[in-house]
Amino acid sequence: MAFHVEGLVAIIVFYLAILAVGIWAAWKTKNTGSEGDRSEAIIVGGRDIGLLVGGFTMTATWVGGGYINGTAEAVYVPGYGLAWAQAPIGYSLSLIVGGLFFAKPMRSKGYVTMLDPFQQTYGKRMGGLLFIPALMGEMFWAAAIFSALGATISVIIDVNVNISVIISALIATMYTLVGGLYSVAYTDVVQLFCIFLGLWISVPFAMSHPAVTDIGLTAVHPVYQAPWLGSINSVDIYTWLDSFLLLTFGGIPWQAYFQRVLSSSSATYAQFLSILAAFGCFVMALPAILIGAIGASTAWNETAYGFPDPMTKKEADMILPIVLQYLCPVYISFFGLGAVSAAVMSSADSSILSASSMFARNIYQLSFRQNASDREIVWVMRITVFLFGAAATAMALLASSVYGLWYLSSDLVYIIIFPQLLCVLFIKGTNTYGAIAGYLFGLVLRITGGEPYLYLQPLIYYPGCYPDENNIYTQRFPFKTLAMLTSFFTNIIVSYLAKYLFESGTLPPKLDFLDAVVARYSREHMDKATLVKSDNIVLNELAPVNPRHSLTLSSTFVNKEAFNYVDSSPELSNTEDN
Repeated sequence: MAFHVEGLVAIIVFYLAILAVGIWAAWKTKNTGSEGDRSEAIIVGGRDIGLLVGGFTMTATWVGGGYINGTAEAVYVPGYGLAWAQAPIGYSLSLIVGGLFFAKPMRSKGYVTMLDPFQQTYGKRMGGLLFIPALMGEMFWAAAIFSALGATISVIIDVNVNISVIISALIATMYTLVGGLYSVAYTDVVQLFCIFLGLWISVPFAMSHPAVTDIGLTAVHPVYQAPWLGSINSVDIYTWLDSFLLLTFGGIPWQAYFQRVLSSSSATYAQFLSILAAFGCFVMALPAILIGAIGASTAWNETAYGFPDPMTKKEADMILPIVLQYLCPVYISFFGLGAVSAAVMSSADSSILSASSMFARNIYQLSFRQNASDREIVWVMRITVFLFGAAATAMALLASSVYGLWYLSSDLVYIIIFPQLLCVLFIKGTNTYGAIAGYLFGLVLRITGGEPYLYLQPLIYYPGCYPDENNIYTQRFPFKTLAMLTSFFTNIIVSYLAKYLFESGTLPPKLDFLDAVVARYSREHMDKATLVKSDNIVLNELAPVNPRHSLTLSSTFVNKEAFNYVDSSPELSNTEDN
């Protein structure tokens, strides 16, 4: 394959444009945030992200390189097809469910990161435990899409994979380092536009290639392979449902999503943006679906790609760049390359910023340095943006199964963080003991279920499991959803059991070593008089919420505007007197 100088020039121009937009956004908003609030401005953008930018950046939360590449791959792979391309519907529903049920309680409380409610209710230790799967999900996701981008660039313009990965990661890290959420949000506008334009320009050229059969015919009739509409066999229905539920509900508890929710000017606004992004997420998948269908409708031996086809060569995961390279004119394939690059960077920068935000606030500040200055927190964020960006790049270059690692970490987000989020937001009375028990039960059930992607043999053989070509047993039983539900109910049962045992005197107060039930005024926990009676506080969601920064962990979560709003509340006065 020839080296394309024009393609290299095009990608360099595109990268410079993205970097320029990111730096411009950082400069434009450099004075945003009052004195002492600069770190919060970097994390949640001063809570004043506009409708256009908010809609684009919320959509770009999920429309990344893995989203469009994975959708095209699912449609292309024989035996799977559109029926197994669950991401467009699953992630769109995820945004709808998140907007309807999770955006309002999170935004109304004025939280800064997704982990804030966990540390508020369960304490800093539990916040640290939940940071682990959250960090794994963000980092492995960034690494996986960096790896995909390197392979895509190498297919289209024949550039060394490692160089393309390093440069892409460096650009994304650089503007994230400079401007935080502002840079990420404004570059998302440009990147999402490039994705939409680049892919839709490519589709008509690919579809009109002489080697491509009418996709309407190949949708229902086998021509070069099984019909690309696909089907779901009766034995696979539970596997399909398990994956669909994972995408729908496991797509909610990500800091990358809640960072956009918490940056909205009000809770109602956050809900609206979530619904709007769900529509955008689905629309952005349409060209990827068509490209996958085109790949399944192509006689590859009649193209420069030659024989055998991508599936036989085990290059099905690269079907999108292969279609762009071999079925489109050279200059059109460069537009498509820009689309893929934009998709990758729009997701990678979000993941890097999300990981950095959670570490700087929930681990460094709230767990270890509660009296840290705002300037100190900003520098911790900048350092960790660089370190996490470098770590994701290293994993993309060195890990042979980075997609397998991301697959496992995304399962952990669904199985561990989602039920914990349900409990902390909607189930009163859950405590640290239940949270830890649910965490451990969910983790054990997921690991013992095995993972073929990582060649991890299961320890529990659920009904319907079967060995694959590598003799690794694959589960047909929906064990991931079982693990999630087990984690959820374990949290509730253990929490109420611990509450009963301590409050009834069955267990002495000295055994409440986590200060979760009896010792309500521990130095680690926040003021329980504030937390237990928080239902009495009426929040004005239309007002900007700026949680107060002070020397104590408890006041970090106190909403000043909310207290001023109900200053004369008799319930609150009684609470304070008690």
